[in-house]
Amino acid sequence: MQLPKECRVPVFHLSDGSEARRLVKAMAIQLGFNVEESEEIGIVVSELASNLVKHAAGGHVILTPLNDSSRIGIKIEAQDNGLGITDINQAITDGFSTAGSLGYGLGTVNRLMDELEIQPRNDGKTGTMVRCLKWKRENERGTKIRPLSFGVTTRAYHNMELNGDAFVIRHWNESTLVGLIDGLGHGHYANHSAQVAREYIERHYDQPLEAIFRGVDRACRATRGVVMALARFDWRNDPIKLTFASVGNIEVKVFGNLTPYSFKVQRGVIGFNAPDPVVTNYDWSSDYIFILQTDGLKTNWHWNDFPELAGLQATQASQRLLQNLAKDNDDATVIVISKKFLQMGDKS
Repeated sequence: MQLPKECRVPVFHLSDGSEARRLVKAMAIQLGFNVEESEEIGIVVSELASNLVKHAAGGHVILTPLNDSSRIGIKIEAQDNGLGITDINQAITDGFSTAGSLGYGLGTVNRLMDELEIQPRNDGKTGTMVRCLKWKRENERGTKIRPLSFGVTTRAYHNMELNGDAFVIRHWNESTLVGLIDGLGHGHYANHSAQVAREYIERHYDQPLEAIFRGVDRACRATRGVVMALARFDWRNDPIKLTFASVGNIEVKVFGNLTPYSFKVQRGVIGFNAPDPVVTNYDWSSDYIFILQTDGLKTNWHWNDFPELAGLQATQASQRLLQNLAKDNDDATVIVISKKFLQMGDKS
């Protein structure tokens, strides 16, 4: 059966939302999304349709299949007939509602979809347009042996059970995404902030880095916020490609390279309308050593300060660095990325 170019569903009653959900699930299955993904897309349509009925006296849900030469996806738009959303930043925050409901609708949309945009309608009518996209994930088919080793060591603030730091190391195909997250403060609230960010990254690991930062910023608006750095290593071609972006005071160090890297770090707190990160791209050698650390570790150190690290695997090196550099008054996490064994001295 050929897919329609667009399916426009009027939504003025909750039962209309059920029909929109049925249609989008059928469209998703036909596009090749699996059953779980199709169910999640259906949940998004239900949330958007419910918002139209409860908050805006109705509107339309527009479903559009996307299929070009590079990827397959689905676009969902919700146009309401109301007065619009007064405060978009507040409306997307989990727990906010103007109609006595839980207010989780737009937060759920942000978590389950790959892209989200909320803006006033541009067709001359009052109201709000919510536009979101979901892309079909390519099949896991990596064939090349991973040339890098990844090690991480972390510990919570002294005498605290919950760690305010979090990390992500996600392998797929010939790529790995590494993320280091530091929730503001310590204890429960910092841990909650960091885990909200981590969970978003885990669901969207293969999206462009700037899109991941935008999604984390939306997801963390009901938290204290986080600082975060992301590094993606791709070895499908030679040389390896490194893509890097950071907002906040995550420390990054590179050893073994003759030409220094110029990582552009934006200052701000993700979750409080942080600036967009500056995404930089570099050629990478597996002989280099890449280190990320939170501010719970001392920063004024060099590779030659730890000659015993030569020959250690990445995990062992991260353990040794944390043991020697961790402060007593903060959560502390260090990630080391290298070849299977670290053999290079500090050339910087």
